[in-house]
Amino acid sequence: MRVGSPKEIKNREFRVGITPSGARELIAAGHEVVIETQAGAAIGFADENYASQGCKIAANADELFASADMVVKVKEPQPEEISRLEARHTLFTYLHLAPDPDQANGLAKSGATCIAYETVTDIAGKLPLLTPMSEVAGRLSVQAGAKYLEIANGGSGVLLGGVTGVAPANVTVIGGGVAGLNAAQMAIGLGATVTVLDRSTDRLRELNGLFDGRARTLFSTANAVDEAVQSADLVVGAVLLPGAAAPKVVSADQVAKMKPGSVVVDVAIDQGGCFETSKPTSHDAPVYLVDEVVHYCVTNMPASVARTSTDALTNATLPFMLALANKGPETAMADNPHLAAGLNVQAGEIVHPDVVESLDRLS
Repeated sequence: MRVGSPKEIKNREFRVGITPSGARELIAAGHEVVIETQAGAAIGFADENYASQGCKIAANADELFASADMVVKVKEPQPEEISRLEARHTLFTYLHLAPDPDQANGLAKSGATCIAYETVTDIAGKLPLLTPMSEVAGRLSVQAGAKYLEIANGGSGVLLGGVTGVAPANVTVIGGGVAGLNAAQMAIGLGATVTVLDRSTDRLRELNGLFDGRARTLFSTANAVDEAVQSADLVVGAVLLPGAAAPKVVSADQVAKMKPGSVVVDVAIDQGGCFETSKPTSHDAPVYLVDEVVHYCVTNMPASVARTSTDALTNATLPFMLALANKGPETAMADNPHLAAGLNVQAGEIVHPDVVESLDRLS
């Protein structure tokens, strides 16, 4: 199989779908790898690094898509990329289709087989290809929150960890999954007073053990969210429903009651966001104000640490890439129901049930 990885074109997106070491593994398995020129240059993966592993370098995206059987990306395809897809292609990338009917319809019209990283599962029912980016985004959410709490950036001027004789900031994390855990760990490490809310008592019990008294855990009710959000200096929204649109767990009224200059960071924005006041932003214009509350809703947060993110992502995706290339997509998915759970679009149809349900609600 000929596996291709184009240069990402989303705003400030410097990750790349295949690292040179990943390409070496694919080539050793008997496949051809084509990389668009400069695809990894910004993070230290020069064309020469790929060529030395045996990759072919495509001069542009048109050449890349024309030559590849399987296209491996990081972010959802942009309109000009969708226009290059054909029925013969297998697309393997993050898609986040639930809040994005335009992309979903475009991919369906292409006829391509589209497998989404974020809905591939494992034997434990977890999401192994979403996990590394959730770790990154969770940690970055607190870094971003700390930055935008600074008064020069529109915040209230509160230091997360406080100082001697001055209380630390209150950080509320809504959702105790991978992103929420990593956000809480970062906030704890910086000395903040941390509260984590989740609707699973089993998960809260696990978190209590992990935090060992360094954070407060609460069952997520409307009253608990009210109390935690109103007292917070930083709120991280990290709620996930695999494949589906994120639930709106913080209302516009609750945001309006937050302290002026406080910050919300919506890690779930790829799936539509979990604050009613959330709307997608970019690295060029990452924040906006609603009721004097700073909103950070960048849809590709891990791109700001693109080298770490690329290495972590390829570690997780490479075994699935190899299976798809070695067996072909149909056989690979037939042999592995966890990989098959990643199938979102096939033969002109949107086929993932959670995506279909979410898109139906938008129509």
